[in-house]
Amino acid sequence: MVEQLGVRVIEARILTGSHINDRVFIPRITLEPTDSETPFKMSHRQFPIRLAFAMTINKSQGQSVKIVGIDLQNPVFNHGQLYVALSRCTSLRRITVLLPSEEDETTTNVVYPEVLL
Repeated sequence: MVEQLGVRVIEARILTGSHINDRVFIPRITLEPTDSETPFKMSHRQFPIRLAFAMTINKSQGQSVKIVGIDLQNPVFNHGQLYVALSRCTSLRRITVLLPSEEDETTTNVVYPEVLL
């Protein structure tokens, strides 16, 4: 998550993984083409980041998206939400699921029976 956006550096906080909540600083870098055919030198300065979008499962309902990544490290609220998340993608091959660990290929089905009474 971007905390501060400066002219020469981005201060961000890591949200997941083994470095969760670590602060990182991403500097602008200079890119120069290796093509020596031009009679002049070119360079371009930019931040080495990629734009990404995220939305909640509820917000995705009714939409079709080409690529879906689902983070199941925390279980979904109910089993219907998992179906909605998986059914938003237009192709099964474009779905990526992040599970709690590599050994465990399951997620918890959270059901509150007291609500169903």
